[in-house]
This record gives sequence, C-alpha cells and structure tokens, in this order.
Amino acid sequence: MSRSLRLRVSAMHHHQTSIGSQVFDESRSSIQVTNMLMMRVFVLLIALLAPVQLGAETQLRFVTWRSEATRVFQQIITDFETRHPGIKVVQEVGPSSSTEFHDLVSQKLRNRDAEMDVFFMDVVWPAEFAAAGWALPLDGFFARSAQNAFLDAPIRANSYAGHIYGVPMFVDAGMLYYRKDLLAKYQLRPPDTWSELVRQARLVISQERDPYLTGYSAQFKQYEGLVCNMMEFILSNGGTLWDEQRLISTVQTTKAMEAVRFVRDDIVRLIANRGILAYQEPESLALFTQGRAVFHRNWPYAWEASNDPGQSKVAGKVGVMPLPAFSGQKSAATLGGWQLAISRFSRHAQLAWEFVQFMTSSETQKRIALGTGRAPARKDLYHDPEILKRSPQFQSQFETFTLATPRPRTPVYLPLSNILQRYFSSAIAIADSNIEELARSAARDMDRALDLLRDGRKS
Repeated sequence: MSRSLRLRVSAMHHHQTSIGSQVFDESRSSIQVTNMLMMRVFVLLIALLAPVQLGAETQLRFVTWRSEATRVFQQIITDFETRHPGIKVVQEVGPSSSTEFHDLVSQKLRNRDAEMDVFFMDVVWPAEFAAAGWALPLDGFFARSAQNAFLDAPIRANSYAGHIYGVPMFVDAGMLYYRKDLLAKYQLRPPDTWSELVRQARLVISQERDPYLTGYSAQFKQYEGLVCNMMEFILSNGGTLWDEQRLISTVQTTKAMEAVRFVRDDIVRLIANRGILAYQEPESLALFTQGRAVFHRNWPYAWEASNDPGQSKVAGKVGVMPLPAFSGQKSAATLGGWQLAISRFSRHAQLAWEFVQFMTSSETQKRIALGTGRAPARKDLYHDPEILKRSPQFQSQFETFTLATPRPRTPVYLPLSNILQRYFSSAIAIADSNIEELARSAARDMDRALDLLRDGRKS
C-alpha cells in the first residue's frame, strides 16, 4: 500500500474513532442528565410526601362505658394525647350496665377484633378473658414491685393461673348510706345488724308519715348488681355462693337460704317499695338523693352525688358506714371496681400499655378521685391530704376496701352469675316463693357449670 493511501486510511480511522468517542461521551452525558433528573424527581417526591408521613396519626381504640363524669375522663385522655404527639385515642362508648358492656367487649374479643386495643374490664372478668385467650398477660409490663402500690384485693382479682391481666383503675365496695338527720331526729345510732336496720326504717317511716318515704333502696334488678347485693347478705350471715375448693354450689345451705328469705320477707316486703326489683345503681341512687329512702346500699361514688346540692335534696344530711351483718356475724362488702386491660389481638400492645400506665398512674387516679369521688386503687392516695380534704370518707372506707371480698375467680363466672341472677330474682320477687326448691334447682345448674372446672382439674 502506498504511503499516501496508508495516510488516508489512518486519517479515516482516526476520524471514525473520534466520532465514536463523541457519540459515547454524548450518550454518557445523556444518561447522567437522566439520572440527575430522576434523582431530583425522587427528592421532590420525598419532600412532598414527608409531611404526610410525619403528620399521620396512630389511632388507639379505647372501649369504655358511659361515665357520669365525662368531662373529667375526656380531659385526662386529651392530656395523654398532648404528651404523645401523633397518637389519637378513639373512644367507643358502650352501655353503663356491666352486663351489657360485657356482651359488647366479649363479642369484639370473640371476633378477634384488632381494632380494639384497650378496654375497661369489670373485676369479675379477668379469669374468663384469660382462660379464653382474649386478654393480654401483662407480666412483661406490670412488674410485681409496681403491683405492690395497689390494694391487694383488686390485684388478686386481676390475677389468674399465675399471671396478671388487668391494672386496677378504681375500686368499689358495697357501702351503707343513711339519712343521719332522720336517725338523729329519733335518737337512733347507725345500725350494726340487718334486723336493727329494718326496725329503724319502720320506725322512721311510721313517724314521718310521708307516703313517698321508703326504708331501703338498693340494686335488686335481675343483673350482676343483684348478685353483688345478695352476696353481701349471704356472706354477712356466714354463708357462701359456692365452695371454691370442692367446686360445688352452697346456695342451698341453711345460712345462704336464711339470708335470701330475710331479703324477701323483711327488706322487700316491709321497708322497700316494689320498684326496688327494677333498680340498678342510677335508679336506686335517685330515690335516695330525692329524699325518699332512709337507707341506701351503693358504691363509693354515691357519696359525691348524695352530697352535691345541685342534684341532691339530702346534701349534708348523709352518713356512710360499712354494711350491717346478721347477729353474731361480720359485715361483708362485695369488691367491685374497674380495670384496664389490653386485647391480645391489638396491633399496638406497647402503645396500649403506655396508655394503661398513664390512666392508672398515681397522678391520674388522684385526678379521678378529686374530680369524681371514685375511690382510687392505689394505697398511697388514701393518705393524700388533698384527697382526704375533699373526700374525708375515704379515711374510714380504706379498711372496707382492704377487707372487701372479691367474687369467686373462675372462667365460668358468667354462667354461674346468670344462674344466681335468675334464682335471686325469683326468690325475692314472689311473696310465697319456695326458696328451698329454687335454691336446689339453682345448685344443680351451678354444679353442672362447675363440673367443667372439675373435669379440667382431672385432665
């Protein structure tokens, strides 16, 4: 090949290489530009979406009952939200009746409703909800050292099979409220026995000659409150509802039937009006605050309502004391109260615990005591000067709360309670009821339910 030809070929090759490099450089630049544009778009999207993500609320669903002090509880929940930005507590308000509220909560748990995180739990539900696998065990959150700050009775009631399932928020125990002005007027001292109470009530009614005045107001409607009331009569006569060791009914024993007969013949027939058979807490309290009952059995919150001049005609005329007993026996008060529990199906267990911890803290329980008159579940608050100044009755009630009797802990409490409600209602409502026959029938039905526990022990 001639030298000139080689030069032309070399020049052409160099030209082609230059063109290829230029194309490659341009292509690379184009890719870089595209990448840069994509990165800018990505950054822009992040910038646009970031506020949405940061502003998103986490909802915590709290199933509660209808409270008589809505504003107090709402403010407490608002304060929790303020201290936990991004958390919204959604309240689902159920009925005030314990029986109806149980139906609502148990249905949600039975359906494994993951929307319910925290719920109120009556003092007799922990064993049932624990055995069913519905309530979350709180051992990992609620240490024994923390449990020691609470009254012993509600802690026992919240424990089942070696685990704890609820944190007490406030406690209840049956108390006797009385018209201290009427007792003083007839030079009567508050009664120590049920028989004294009946005699005093009959005396006051006969002397006052007020057609609307009755001797006794309580909760005798067929619902869980009836079991609480009747249990106090039976225990204060030395009887029991059932034997927790042998797992057999004891409502058919002499002591238990004597107490039921006394309620029918001496309370319902002699000193109460027939309306008492339809009363729950609100109705029975309303009768007392309207000045139409000499004696009234209720929970501690009734002190607040009875002494509020805005809603009570007997404000300043009310005394409170432990419930009477039968001769030779000791006073008995049914332990009541409410706890907070966490659903096993909650997706927010840790957050739910923070809410429970806040709601049952000493600070919150003090606010509830000051704002509603409800008795706190924490022991130290019964020595708090501010609380005692506002609710001096807590000082004398502390022993009652300490000695209050929990209803027997059992996963079959609900069917047992239903049997007892039917028995008690029939026995006290019908003037000539055959109490022995009704008691034997109830005992047979209770033993069938308790057989489930006996069979469980064998297996």
